Amino acid sequence: MNRKVPYDQSLILIVLALLGFGLVIVFSASSVVSKELYGPSTAIFFRQLASVVVGLLLFFVAMRTDYHTFARKPVLYGLLGISAVLLVWALLSPGINGVHRWIILGPFRFQPSEAAKLTAIILTACFLASKGGQIRKIDRSMMTYLAVLLAMILLILRAPDFGTAASLAATAALMLFLAGFRIRYYLAMVLLACPLFYFLIYLVPYRRERILAFVDPSADPQGAGYQIIQSLVAVGSGGLTGKGLAHGTQKLFFLPEPHTDFIYAVVGEETGLLGCTLMLLLFILFLWRGIRVSLRADTVFGTFLGLGIVMMIVFQALFNISVVLSLVPTKGIPLPFVSVGGSSILVMLVSVGVLLNISRHTRGVVGQSATVTIARRHGVAEPSGSR
Repeated sequence: MNRKVPYDQSLILIVLALLGFGLVIVFSASSVVSKELYGPSTAIFFRQLASVVVGLLLFFVAMRTDYHTFARKPVLYGLLGISAVLLVWALLSPGINGVHRWIILGPFRFQPSEAAKLTAIILTACFLASKGGQIRKIDRSMMTYLAVLLAMILLILRAPDFGTAASLAATAALMLFLAGFRIRYYLAMVLLACPLFYFLIYLVPYRRERILAFVDPSADPQGAGYQIIQSLVAVGSGGLTGKGLAHGTQKLFFLPEPHTDFIYAVVGEETGLLGCTLMLLLFILFLWRGIRVSLRADTVFGTFLGLGIVMMIVFQALFNISVVLSLVPTKGIPLPFVSVGGSSILVMLVSVGVLLNISRHTRGVVGQSATVTIARRHGVAEPSGSR
């Protein structure tokens, strides 16, 4: 029987802990850069604090919005239309250093590709729900869904914003995999995409240099390998307990983007292995609670919507941390809830608000919704009482 239960309190506490941890680190990591760019050493911190406050307001609105609303076709088509308009608007807006990722209205800037990720998750969840959580073959509806998703990815790539496009594509691919999308289809899509990767990576000098720097940063220590070398120096110099908050030295114009893409390096230098482990543990706990919430959802749509949100956030966190630790090539993806970036904070908090609303709607049996989905995926008879 479907019923309403209290919001998942543990999930709320985890997100608030990440936000609090993030604000403390931003205060330390951004002070020198803020003074150089804006004068006051707290300017970037207060901008981030304002984004968090606005994000929490939207967070509470999303918590109280019935997530089933997003499965309605007028709402879904409206979200897709708004996303398309905003992405095109950003492309037509004046660029910053040749990049057209933002819509700029006076002192406010918004990155529509961040919101597009949540829209893509809703689209994918709606599509999978229409299939009963099971994909056995590629049909017309599947081709339509892939065409819409590809259009969103291409608009984001045009900005250019390869990191966000890759994050969106990876999240959608994981959701499709959970619904039974066959490996051979992925292999075929990868083969078809090889020419695209060639033009997007190999023929773009700065991306090609990042790949080469990942292989051997020391080959160009003052150029392409500089960021990753300074990042590793920051993390390694922190030791077990770190140098102490505000006592890091790599943020003093040695480490590029210490308050955004490489903020985890500042965490390592100032709080050491203990601080890094604590932050990683918070994301692991978020993954656990998020999956638990998703598997309790009262509909297949809710299950996939929740899993998509969780995978988007955790994938982005792990990718950012992996970049800082030189486990993957350098790419500008913010650390959720921590890195400076108003658009990212707003979208992440709205996404978690939706996840918390899903936590209110449960079948009352942990995993029953997931059991129905998995059963359909493998062609097993649906459990009785699931409808």
